[in-house]
Amino acid sequence: MLRYLKQLKVFFIVLALVSAVIIYLIYSALDQEKRLPIYQPNQVDASLVDSTIQYKKKYHKIADFKLINQNGDSITEENYENKIYVADFFFTTCQSICPIMTDQMSRVQQEYLTDDEVMLLSHSVTPEIDSVAQLKRYAIEKGVNDKKWNLVTGDRKEIYDLARKSYLVVKDDDSEDYGMIHTENFALIDKNKQIRGLYNGISPTSVDSLIQDIKTLKKEYQ
Repeated sequence: MLRYLKQLKVFFIVLALVSAVIIYLIYSALDQEKRLPIYQPNQVDASLVDSTIQYKKKYHKIADFKLINQNGDSITEENYENKIYVADFFFTTCQSICPIMTDQMSRVQQEYLTDDEVMLLSHSVTPEIDSVAQLKRYAIEKGVNDKKWNLVTGDRKEIYDLARKSYLVVKDDDSEDYGMIHTENFALIDKNKQIRGLYNGISPTSVDSLIQDIKTLKKEYQ
């Protein structure tokens, strides 16, 4: 009888320990902050991805670049080193979705205006029209903060490659001169040059999610 009671005691001790571990694991899972996914080319709408990388399942990163901003300054990946940033593609004479996208990007700018860790980057898909002077006029009109938000122009092929081989957010217009059909997509990029989110830039609700996801992403670096 005594031996049986000892065995029962051991059983309950083991059961208590196992229960404690299970409770801890459940609590940790519930308490753990959501981690944003890392997007790969094979996970994105194929119409937005260059055919040469549509198969790619891992290790995708934003390529190095060299463009010119609204102040005539050279902007490269080094300006965004150790930064979280939001990227999109637009053109200044667009009268459809671009003004809405710019207004929504302005919301992001305002939310993180004093946060040096977060920046914005808008690429012109009509670089032959969007000169430095044109971008500057647009920037002033839209309240762009030069320290936070770069509007960039440059070589058409480079912008095309960035759009379809790096950020994965524009469509090919099937022309022979690297023509692009820009979309309303915003891309959230982390400090490792990885895509961590894709958002509808004309949807306030989607941009609300973007603003919240930036906060989530910032916690990864704390």
